[in-house]
Amino acid sequence: MNKKTLYALLAVVAVLIAGMAYLIYSLNKSNEENKQMLELVEMDKRELENEYEDFARQYNEMKTQVNNDSLMAQLEQEQQRTQELLEELQRTKANDAAEIKRLKKELSTMREVLKSFVAEIDSLNRLNTQLMGENEDLRQKQAEQRQQIYSLAEEKESLTDKVAIASQLDAIGIHVSALNKKGKVAKKIADVRKFQLGFSIARNVTAAAGNRSIYVRILKPTNEVLTGGGTFSFENRSLEYSIRKDIEYTGEETPVTVYWDVNEMLLAGQYRFQIFADGKNIGNASISFEK
Repeated sequence: MNKKTLYALLAVVAVLIAGMAYLIYSLNKSNEENKQMLELVEMDKRELENEYEDFARQYNEMKTQVNNDSLMAQLEQEQQRTQELLEELQRTKANDAAEIKRLKKELSTMREVLKSFVAEIDSLNRLNTQLMGENEDLRQKQAEQRQQIYSLAEEKESLTDKVAIASQLDAIGIHVSALNKKGKVAKKIADVRKFQLGFSIARNVTAAAGNRSIYVRILKPTNEVLTGGGTFSFENRSLEYSIRKDIEYTGEETPVTVYWDVNEMLLAGQYRFQIFADGKNIGNASISFEK
């Protein structure tokens, strides 16, 4: 082999070595670039997963802020959809660019849906706050009205009581006499044949005019009633009376005289006379006898 041929062969070998070196360099560079690309895609995938997880948390938080059944159902549906997409993403390989791109697009759509929910919940909360304020004002007004009604009722009751007191009949000038068989004042209990009770119904322009029944109870020293055979109502109970007399009352002073005929042996001691009209005790008097 001559030198010329040797040099030519060496030149070819050198070119081949250089080509192989360049090929190895290119392959190494490509592998490095691919590795970096995969790392970037993996980071992008993790970031996408974090966003999906954050969306799921936000939906969970929003559910605690609403009490609207329809809106609650929509939130649960979107939260479930978010969870399903997250699981799809977790199953997707980092080098599946098309699937990751699709899931990223889904995320963009869900971001807009989430914004609409936030706006709706904010609007509902503002409305609820307004309604709560209006309800509080209404409750306050109702409380004030109840207080006014209660005050008016108390005032009316007070006025009714005052009118009732003002219109109550009153027995004045009450005097009691014990008479003997000659119609004279008896000095001894054994001589008493009749009790005479005199009084006047005082003038009262606030009292209603009309017929009135006057009841007198005569109580013996033993607190037994000298009964007249009838009863009348007083403070939700029935009391025996000794004497009843019906009068016509015009609002002017009206004199009244009643008698009790003794038909039993009387004991020494105090005899009490109680006068009633319109269910009220309007006067009292007494007389005493020694043995």
